[in-house]
Amino acid sequence: MIETNLAQAVDATNESGSAYDTNVKYLLADKQILSWILKYTVEEFQNMDIENIMGCIGNDIEIGTRPVEAGLSNLGRVKETITEDNVPGEGVIYYDIRFTAYHKEAEMKILVNLEAQKSSDSSKLGYHLENRIVFYLARMISAQKQTEFFHSDFDNLKRVRSIWICMDSSETEDSIEEIGFDRKTIFGNKKNPYHTDLMKGIIINIRNGIDSHSGKAMKRSQNVLIAMLEELVSAKSVAEKKRILADEYGMIMTAELEGRMQIMCNWSEGIIESLTESLTESITESLTESITKRERIDAVRRMIKANATKDQIISFGYTEAEYTEAEYKKEEEALYENA
Repeated sequence: MIETNLAQAVDATNESGSAYDTNVKYLLADKQILSWILKYTVEEFQNMDIENIMGCIGNDIEIGTRPVEAGLSNLGRVKETITEDNVPGEGVIYYDIRFTAYHKEAEMKILVNLEAQKSSDSSKLGYHLENRIVFYLARMISAQKQTEFFHSDFDNLKRVRSIWICMDSSETEDSIEEIGFDRKTIFGNKKNPYHTDLMKGIIINIRNGIDSHSGKAMKRSQNVLIAMLEELVSAKSVAEKKRILADEYGMIMTAELEGRMQIMCNWSEGIIESLTESLTESITESLTESITKRERIDAVRRMIKANATKDQIISFGYTEAEYTEAEYKKEEEALYENA
């Protein structure tokens, strides 16, 4: 039995280090995940089942070897090499994930961009995310010149959808928002039947998994897509994630990964535990000498990357070596600036 791309990607997402963000994008690029996202965010696909949507994600942008076993021909992930958009005179931007979806019944081609965003907070980003989404949509439209249409054949413009998964919402803020054109007549009675639906931005707000008041795990979202995505990026063990994705959401996993799971630990818990052990030794040795500012900054940054909460970081260590909220906030902001 083959190991599907999704099974491999769940493994990779639970690894440590700077590869975590890359692995999250790799996981989201799996066709099974993309099909769920299309069904619950893109109107054109909402009445289709997941299996049919998977068949709409273009084979021309597939990467790697397609599975040959019966029933697995649509599995895999979309191509990574098309994520650069270089429009002459407009500079270069890089998309997390970009792919084409074909709605066969409507004979429609839709260009899709998917972004994984750590935060949507303008105070952390330094700009309002909505403006960046509009910019991406505009670029996806302007980049079609000489590729999807030529000269003045503007009716050949393809629809574009920019989908943003934001991962820092509070326990009551799980939501899906849509940004688009809104046509209205401000004077007179002229009726305009032509729909201006070329550009739409979608923001999926998922939560960080912990109730900030009780410190306990949040209740499952009532939205099926958000609930699935929250499981996907949760701090649960790899084995538990795979079980949930397979049993509750019908995604294809393999039993052969069980042996590997025995030697793998959860990304967040494992890294925090190892950091705790190593940092405790370091602090114990350094208490009589004092810990340098650089060591403290590095330690805080490492624990933030390991998904430790603010309370865990601030309360870590002995009284003489406890980290301050100011240290946490400074390093958190620095990391978001480089996100």
